[in-house]
Order: sequence, then structure tokens, then C-alpha cells
Amino acid sequence: MKFRPLHDRVLVRRLTSEAKTAGGIIIPETAQEKPSEGIIVAVGTGARRDDGTIVPMEVKAGDCVLFGKWGGTEVKIDGEDLLIMKESDILGVVDGSAKGKKK
Repeated sequence: MKFRPLHDRVLVRRLTSEAKTAGGIIIPETAQEKPSEGIIVAVGTGARRDDGTIVPMEVKAGDCVLFGKWGGTEVKIDGEDLLIMKESDILGVVDGSAKGKKK
């Protein structure tokens, strides 16, 4: 299924979190916190101002981003758990070094 977010919303795939602590203790999946870092899969066209002009998005597909712990709405698309959130829920863009970690 193809999915395109509307307006100033983005579709985000969470990155996996570490299953071990710094001391080597393995954390069970049920006790792990959901990561607040992800890769943008798709973006909308941008927010619409009152006068009808569109404010372009500052993020793009492929950007690695940080977002709030409780940000976004969880959805399942093609069997994959993803998040839909507004661009304003994104705290910032990180460098591309984390792109290799995929959930």
C-alpha cells in the first residue's frame, strides 16, 4: 500500500534500541522503552497558511530525526509499525550515522 501524509505530517519508522545496558545486562523487550529516534519514510506537502500559501517542510524522506517520547500516532502499514506525526512534533534532525539501525 502506498501512503502519503497530508499537509505538515510525516511518516516515521522507529529505530531499534539497544537490548543491552552498558554493563552487559540484557533487557527484555517488554521492559525496553520505545526509541524516540526514527527515519522519515514520507512527508506531506507542508502546512497551509490562512492566506492559502503552503509553508514547505524542513524535513525530507530519509532524514534521521528525534521526537518526543509520546509523539505521534502508531499505525500499521503493510504489516510494519510506523508513526504519523506533525512536523512540529519533531525535535531535530540528526546526522545520517544512525540510518543503518532499522527496526
